[in-house]
Amino acid sequence: MSKRPVTDPMLRSIINSQLSRRKLLLGAGGLSVAGMLAACGTGGGTGGSSSKPSPAADVSDSDKTVSWANWTLYLDYDDSTQKYPSLEAFSAATGIKANYSEDVDGNDTYFGKVQGQLAAGQDIGQDIVTLTDWMAARLIRLGYTQELDLANIPNSKNLLPTLQDVDFDPGRRHSLTWQSGFAGIAWNKEAFPQGLKSVSDLWNPELKGRVEVLDEMRDTMGLLMMDNGVDITGDWGDQEFDNALDVLSKQISDGQIRQVKGNSYKEDLISGDALAVIGWSGDITQLNFEEGDKWEFAIPEAGGTLWSDNLLVPIGATHKANAEKLMDYYFDPVNAATVAAYVNFICPVEGAREAMQDINPELVENPLIFPTDDFLANTHVLRTLTPDEETDYSGRFQTAIGN
Repeated sequence: MSKRPVTDPMLRSIINSQLSRRKLLLGAGGLSVAGMLAACGTGGGTGGSSSKPSPAADVSDSDKTVSWANWTLYLDYDDSTQKYPSLEAFSAATGIKANYSEDVDGNDTYFGKVQGQLAAGQDIGQDIVTLTDWMAARLIRLGYTQELDLANIPNSKNLLPTLQDVDFDPGRRHSLTWQSGFAGIAWNKEAFPQGLKSVSDLWNPELKGRVEVLDEMRDTMGLLMMDNGVDITGDWGDQEFDNALDVLSKQISDGQIRQVKGNSYKEDLISGDALAVIGWSGDITQLNFEEGDKWEFAIPEAGGTLWSDNLLVPIGATHKANAEKLMDYYFDPVNAATVAAYVNFICPVEGAREAMQDINPELVENPLIFPTDDFLANTHVLRTLTPDEETDYSGRFQTAIGN
């Protein structure tokens, strides 16, 4: 694919802001995306519901707006203007006003807020929501999402081949991958210079009361099970889950774990209340850029988890065509690379690596964005849970963390 120069001034502003990130980013040679994320689109099954709400009427032609709920630190942001440059560029190009909110702190917590409205087919105030594979699978299975018209999203063809067809959404009729990433361990290098190699290292007495883990069950329990020697992609069951849950419960009751949190764990790293965490790769790189190079992220020796977040149109959304135009915009390789240069998660768009050469050449060598096969080799996707397992394991996990 030929490279296209970045000429839009609003995109250029965020590109320029990325140049000082270079000293913070990892480098690796011989990058390849062959086979990357092949197992990442799993979770939740495809069973149906006996009664599903009907899609809302689309008013996109008469109301040029679109509302999007996303996680924090998940879109390019300019501190000086307090705006999202790529989103401003989208509005300038299309005439569609984009309302963007960082409403998603965790999959379960967000679903809990909107579940009743979704079940009733009501508008939750968002035309796009960004949720992880397993939660995307749940919404699709329950009939809480609208079917996408891929003819309105021609750039969807740029989705990496390994993500074009996933078990929870065959043919990608309801979802498109926003970003992918890793869960691993991270720590404050100044306060804990000896570093961490395994999840078990989080239980070091020096870290008591200063450890936090994620409230995303698949990430925290996945890392705990791998630390116990379990192949989380294989035929594990209740015993393996319970063994890991016992570890989690003990560390919580003993006060080793300070809190179990969603995206807000970053605030505790900044304040110093937390010194070590189970966290997400791109978050740590962004914190280092914004708050000083204080933290280190690593895939544990036993392995890290691999996941994807997905764009979906809720069943009650009233601006579906506008949402599809926004999705199409971000699957353009230059726009995808612009976002990747800020968020530092795995970019799911083919051609974005070539486009990155014009945005920030050093990021072409960043395995957190364009991982090598070797880098991916020690990351794993928790096997697909049956609906009964999801209910059982999620319930027990929530009880263990005090919810």
